[in-house]
Amino acid sequence: MTAGLLLVLSGPSGVGKTTIAHEMLRRFGGHFSVSATTRAPTNDEKNGVDYSFVTPEVFQKMIDQKLFIEFAQVFGRSWYGTPRQPVDAALARAELAVLDIDVQGAELVREKYPDMLGIFILPPSEESLLTRLRQRGREDESAIQRRFRESTVEMQRARENGIYNAFVINDDLSAAIEEVACLVGAKLKSSVAERSQ
Repeated sequence: MTAGLLLVLSGPSGVGKTTIAHEMLRRFGGHFSVSATTRAPTNDEKNGVDYSFVTPEVFQKMIDQKLFIEFAQVFGRSWYGTPRQPVDAALARAELAVLDIDVQGAELVREKYPDMLGIFILPPSEESLLTRLRQRGREDESAIQRRFRESTVEMQRARENGIYNAFVINDDLSAAIEEVACLVGAKLKSSVAERSQ
């Protein structure tokens, strides 16, 4: 068993995963896993903070060297991967390691880290998800509709695959944060109890 806790947060774009992830780190400390990706950054994203933006060639080298916990080509476009070393180092220090990844990635992580805590963040409704995607103002309507379709497929897959420990509806961000914090706190407590036996 790993000494720390691996928290995997998943959910559709615009549902508040990143905000919740950073609040967990503020409360419990630990490490936020910065995914590597071959896609281009948006105007408000910082390399090494939001993602590590790499070329397809560099990404392939990382695959060849087995540096990822999981990696995948998402929706037939860009590649994303979770670097292994920072996560394993945080767990070895008995810290919380937080991954903000999609369902496909979470399935692969569960195989390698069976004691992970998987939480899927849901919107209050599909209509509210569509509204949130539009309010972000990042994409045109056709891209928003595509992302919305992809999100509904991903939510269905998450409900059916059995890898998530809990589903949290983000209707009210403060309440969603408290619910996730309770789940994380309980799991951390049980991990400490197991180690002390």
